[in-house]
Amino acid sequence: MRCVIARFPFDLTKSGVLESMKGVKPEEVVGESVIIGRRTYPVKQVGRVVTRQDPRDFSAGEVIRAMTQLGFTCRGLPTAAAPTRALSPLQQASVMLGTPVTV
Repeated sequence: MRCVIARFPFDLTKSGVLESMKGVKPEEVVGESVIIGRRTYPVKQVGRVVTRQDPRDFSAGEVIRAMTQLGFTCRGLPTAAAPTRALSPLQQASVMLGTPVTV
């Protein structure tokens, strides 16, 4: 598949990406990620290995688009959980006993 990453055309194949990432230890994932084989890699690391370009030269979106078109599973930024109201020990005990909580 032909794709453009950082204004440069690349002919990428799924087997070529698998071969490029073979033996590459995944860095810590803090944002978007790509699942290749059984490992989860940061998008920028995959882009750096596959294109041999500096990660500052391309966006995560460009790599995600290319990897998705090749059939890899991509994950976006983790969503923050909704803040929950902390219960007092008395309220927590009431919940555990099945009694309605009064605020």
